[in-house]
Amino acid sequence: SSKIRNMEVPSADGVAILEDCIGFSLTKTISKVEEKLKKGVLPDCQDDDIIPRAANEMGAEAQIRFLKAKLRVTQEDLANVVFECRKKDDENQNLETRLKDTEEENTRLQRTVNLQQSQAEKYKMLSQEANKKTEGLQQEVTALEKVLQ
Repeated sequence: SSKIRNMEVPSADGVAILEDCIGFSLTKTISKVEEKLKKGVLPDCQDDDIIPRAANEMGAEAQIRFLKAKLRVTQEDLANVVFECRKKDDENQNLETRLKDTEEENTRLQRTVNLQQSQAEKYKMLSQEANKKTEGLQQEVTALEKVLQ
């Protein structure tokens, strides 16, 4: 995430250099395609939608302009994805901070509950002792009343 956060899309004459931006190895992919081209073994890509069939009749300069336009759109898409990743990363960090704060609050409240429970136990025992004393004193009062009568 820090790589995405600090990533900027370098450009040269309006054309992005994608080597540092892509997680997979674009350089290896390009070199494999170039090797296949040199050997003449590159299969026809009928499903290749980079340049539409109608553009095959365009001149080289028109194709380059088309590809540059398509690249700009792809750069915008990449920038949007990077922006969304940054936004999600910030949101995750905020949620992690809130989770940490909530866990700390939970720990603090748990300590408070434990302290109050121990105090409740202590007062319960004191109450039972006081009740026993009261019973004992009540029996003494009853015995003394009998003696006085």
